[in-house]
Formats: sequence, structure tokens, C-alpha cells
Amino acid sequence: MTKATISRRDFLKFGAASVGALAVGQMLSPMVAKAAKDSGVLNAAGDGIISTMCEMCVWRCGVLAKIKEGRVVKLDGNPEHPHSRGNLCPRGQSGLMNTYDPDRVLTPLIRVGQRGEGKFREATWEEALDLVASKMTEIKNKYGAEAMVFSSTHNLSQPLFENLLYAFGSPNYGTQRSLCFNAMIVANLMTYGMEEPARIYDDKLKYILLTGRNLLEAISTSETSDLSHAIDRGAKVVYLDPRYTKTASKATEWLPIKPGNDLAFHLALLNIIIGENLYNKSFVEKNTIGFDELKKEVSRYTPEWAAPLTGIPAETITRIAHEFADAAPHALAHNGWRTSNFINSFHTQRAISILNALVGNWDVVLKEAGGEESGTLGAPPQPAYPRVSALRLDGVPWKYPVVPFKIGVFQELRDNIVSGDPYQAHGWFISRQNPIMSLPDRGKTLEAFGKLDFIVTVDIVLNDTAWFSDVVLPEASYLERYDPLLPVGDKVFLRQPVIEPQGEAKSALWIYKQLGERLGLGDFFQYEDEEDYLRQQLAPLGVSLEEVKVKGYAEAPETPHAAEAAEKNWNTPSGKIELYSDTLAKVGFPGVPTWEEPPQPAEGEFYLLTGKVATSTQFGTQNNQLLHKYSDDPRLWINAKTAASLGLVDEDWVEVNSSVGQIHTRLLVTQAIRPDCLYMTPGYGHISKGLKTAFGVGASDSTVHVTFTDPISGGQALSQTFVTIKKA
Repeated sequence: MTKATISRRDFLKFGAASVGALAVGQMLSPMVAKAAKDSGVLNAAGDGIISTMCEMCVWRCGVLAKIKEGRVVKLDGNPEHPHSRGNLCPRGQSGLMNTYDPDRVLTPLIRVGQRGEGKFREATWEEALDLVASKMTEIKNKYGAEAMVFSSTHNLSQPLFENLLYAFGSPNYGTQRSLCFNAMIVANLMTYGMEEPARIYDDKLKYILLTGRNLLEAISTSETSDLSHAIDRGAKVVYLDPRYTKTASKATEWLPIKPGNDLAFHLALLNIIIGENLYNKSFVEKNTIGFDELKKEVSRYTPEWAAPLTGIPAETITRIAHEFADAAPHALAHNGWRTSNFINSFHTQRAISILNALVGNWDVVLKEAGGEESGTLGAPPQPAYPRVSALRLDGVPWKYPVVPFKIGVFQELRDNIVSGDPYQAHGWFISRQNPIMSLPDRGKTLEAFGKLDFIVTVDIVLNDTAWFSDVVLPEASYLERYDPLLPVGDKVFLRQPVIEPQGEAKSALWIYKQLGERLGLGDFFQYEDEEDYLRQQLAPLGVSLEEVKVKGYAEAPETPHAAEAAEKNWNTPSGKIELYSDTLAKVGFPGVPTWEEPPQPAEGEFYLLTGKVATSTQFGTQNNQLLHKYSDDPRLWINAKTAASLGLVDEDWVEVNSSVGQIHTRLLVTQAIRPDCLYMTPGYGHISKGLKTAFGVGASDSTVHVTFTDPISGGQALSQTFVTIKKA
């Protein structure tokens, strides 16, 4: 297929309508058009607006798809949706090119060459699904169900993916969470008994301590808006990050902390707040346990001790502790999703959670989050899952006893496919995920692929993982399909097709049902089609799917707000916030946050940092032509003084080496990073030639990242990779 491109002039001249005209299949199909006209959403000319939800990231904002003369011409944010509030980020606005990407896979593919050659033949769905089912059954019969590994990035069709996984009988489930926020989730579970409290950005919020998370370029678009408005209202933001990000540019104070030492900073804050009696005594007495153990541990972590470790003066640490306590309870220590990304990050996250508890800010700036799962929705009936006795390859719980099963340790799963310990995996089913790009040490991931008899991928394009797969099943894009409903607050939102799927692409609801039936697991997929599934979900609400299609949502009872903090029963073993965790102590881990010395680069080495940018979503949007056109060229950041000392100048090509790999990339010389650090934007360096826009652009951080895993939470310590750099 000839690659279509868009000039900047054409884009500005013709707007989004010109984008839609690039690809075949942009016209509304008769089925969608008729349904929309019958419901009054479109007029006789085919003009109007259809409500759906974005999937350019996992935040799932509400979308209003504008239709003009039968074409989707623009995507806007739905003001009725709490995540979008009438706005869309650059990724959301570029969603048309996700659907109309000229590199879309539109028919099932079966590999005919060697893995990685990119040689596939087209197949019918019947042939492809029969082949997948037969290979999975063959592996199960020969080696046991545990020899099939399943992995997926979190998405709305996750319940159906999990039905396939658990009904098949495999314990091996890989999610992306250990690459992102395991430390935060497990720390909050051990402290509050919940994965992540919700944050309250009202006009009373005075002080925000934000560690490591570049929130103004993150995927949490509604929280980004909340933070921006809080700054406008005068809230003070103290931001810790070795790099001067866009968030740093809007913060009141930027502290370029030394990587791996944000733990020391937060331990020193606890030292001051406890040692100088700045904490909320009544809240601590009523709602927490373990204060004495915590007080004893942090008594040695003075600001003077932390200063040389963090690179932040003791007076600054002391001042911030006092400012935070003075602003409490209208002060928020933000957990972020990742802090320093070192193996001590779990203790950092525990310290942050405990800092909030000490100042008693519950139901002031923190509250219990409403989950996406809702007891108000129905579901198709299904039998109990078969009992599984095999060990998990990722070490949960036999190596990682406090990591929840549904989260897991993805990089450990990959490592044990390579090692064959405690047994050898033989197949991998991958949906909406790209482990070749996302997991550290790409060479080891490719080695793991080489150990497997069969790999199947569900996606809309030939990403790097699909490029190395045996079968590729083409999923419909988010503008072409239904997904299960999404409860948010007092509403339940619908993702619905605004065009019919192009080619032979199908929804995940259809794919998993068809495959489940071929595997003899049809009882776990008791719905006739996508709309039948949605009607079963809506049944308890007493509303029809036709009504929901028009509005884009249904009203649903909101989850009752948590009780007042003084009366709350926390979901922990003690029923209270656990400053000291007996659960951790019983499995051999410190019960309170404890200092763990992070490793440091040797002479001539640098910390390698990665992070978010506003025009990319991890590893999945680099082939989007609009985002590509308006993204900065990926370059390696280096401090200006460091560059001068090495004889390097801006735009130089450099060679970067770690213990596991080597890359070549161009330099960006800047003052906006610590002299001991380098930074590269993740998601580039694709090796799939099926991605004509992204192929060959930039370098892959996964090539050089070394695998280090936090022994408590199972989180991947990305920033613990040390590299050398020289002119190429």
C-alpha cells in the first residue's frame, strides 16, 4: 500500500476533514448511518454528532465524533464525561489517524517466513481462529495450561480477556503495571488498604508536593486540568525531578533531586514532622497503628543526613516540611505513578502515603476512589473458573508475596520464559500490548520469543510484537467497535462504533467469544453479539441500549462516599491506616519505610531517565501521522556542562551503551537536566517494517534498559540503568 502523508499546509487548510479523506472506509456504513438516523443523532444529510469514548490512552475520555456529509470530520471532548469535560488532548484529537492509519491490519495474518522477517499471508477468520485454538489446545494437552502465557494492557474488554485466560486454566497473566506503578499500588495497599486514593483539587488546596510525575504531560488529562487550575488559584507546587519538565516549568519550586534518593527526602520530611510534633495527633490516634515504630525508625533520618544524598540543602528540606505541615490538612503529597524508579521506590511510596496520613488530610485532599467496576451493572452468566495449581512464572506469590495476582511482575514473567524456571512456557497470547517495546532489555524479550512454539497477537497494526508473532488477529479500532460499559461516578458511559470496522477487523468481544467457543469454553461467553452483551450489562439499570446510544451514557447510582475519617474502617488487616505493616513484617520486609542505599553510576557513567511527553502514549502512537508530524524529533538530553566536558555539541550523533545493549541517537544539549543524568523519550526505535511512519525513527530505550525489580512490589526500576556515552 502506498503510504499516505499530510503536509502541514494541507492540514491547516482543510482541517480534520482532509484527514478523514485520506483513507478508504471513512464513510459511514449503511448500518451505522441508518441506526444513527433512526435515533435522530444524524439528520437526513448524514450530519450530526455521535457520542463514544477515546482510547488513545487508558484514561478513556468522552468523545463527540462530528459527522459531516457521512464523514467523521472531527473529534471533540464530551462535556458530560468527567475525564474530558469538553476537551481532548493532542492524542485524543489525532484519533482519526489511529483508525485511518494506512498501515492498519485489516485481515487476519499467518506467518510464512522466519519470525521477524515480516512475511505473512492473509487468512480468513475461520482459518486463523482455528489455528490459534488448535495451537493453544496442543500446548495445553502436551505441557499443561500453564505453558500458555497471556498478557494485555488494561482496557475495557479486560473482563473478556480474563475470562479466556482463567477459563483456559493458565495462572500466567502479564499486565503493564509492574512497568509503571506497582510500587505505588502495593504501598497504598499496605498503608490504606486501597490501590490509589482519589485526589481532591478544590479551591481550599494550598500545597502540593509532587515527586517525579510529569503530570502536565501525562495521560491523566482531567487531573492535569485540576492541577493547572489549582496553580492558577495560588496553590504552591513543589516538584521533585532530575529533569526540568513542563510540570517543573509551572511549579512554584523545582528541586532537581538526585535519582534514587527521593526516599531520603521523604524520610527526612517524616523525621521533622514527627520529631517537631507537626502531625495531626487526633487523626493519628483515631485512624492509624504503628506510630511508635515509625517514630523510632525515622528519628535517624535528619535533613542534614538527607542533604548530601539528595543534593537538596538541609534548610530547604526543613522549610518544605514546615510549609507542608502549616498548609495541612489542605496539603497533598502526591503519590504519582512512578517516583525515582529505583528498587527502593516502594519505601518512597510508603513514605508519601504515610506523610498524608500524618497530617490528617483524608476527606480533605484525599478520598476513596470510585472504581471502574460497578455492582450496578449486569453481566452474562458463567460457571466457576477451573482450579489452578501450577506456580506462576512471574513469582507471585512464591517470590513476591504481597503483589496482587491481577497486577503481577511482567518483567519477571519474561525472564522466566527465558530461564525455563520453574517450568518452560510454550505459547504467548498478547492483546493490545507490545512487550518487545515496553519491557526492558529488548534482547532478552526477543530471546523469550525464541523459546516459544506459538505467539498470537491481537492489535490494529503490525507493532513490533505482532511483527514477531505467528498469527495476527486484527481488532477494530475504538471508533469502529463496542466495548463493555465504563462506570464513572453516577454515569455509565458507552463506547460505540461511529463507523463500521474497515476490512475484516473485529471487536475484542467478538474475537474472544469466537476463540472461547473453539476452545470448548463457550459457557464463559454467554452473549449473542456485542449489543447483547451490553444489554445484559444494562439490565439492572432499566434502560435500553438504544437510549444509551443517543446520550452516550446511562444514569447509575453513585457509589456511596466513604464515611468520615474518624469512623472509617480501612480495608487493612487492622482496620486502620498502617504506618507499621505487620503484613510486610511477616514476610520478611521492613514494616515501616526504611532507608535503602541506591546504587550509583561508576565514573564515566550516567543515570538513564525516561518519561512522558504530551504527544505520545507509551509505545502505541508513534505511527500516528498527525502526532508524528507535530512531535519533536526524539533526541537524547544531556546537560550542557556535561556535553562540553565530553567534547559533544548539540545534534551530535552519539553511541550509548549499557550492560545489555547499545543505541545510536542524536543529542539535545540543554540546561534542563542534572549533569549526572541523560534522558530519552520512550516509544521510538520500532523494528517493525509494518509501521512505515515509525520505523527507523529514534532509538529504543528498551534496547539499553537493564532489568531491575523491586523485591517488595515487583516494580521495574527503569532509572537504575547506568550508561556510557561517546560520539558515534
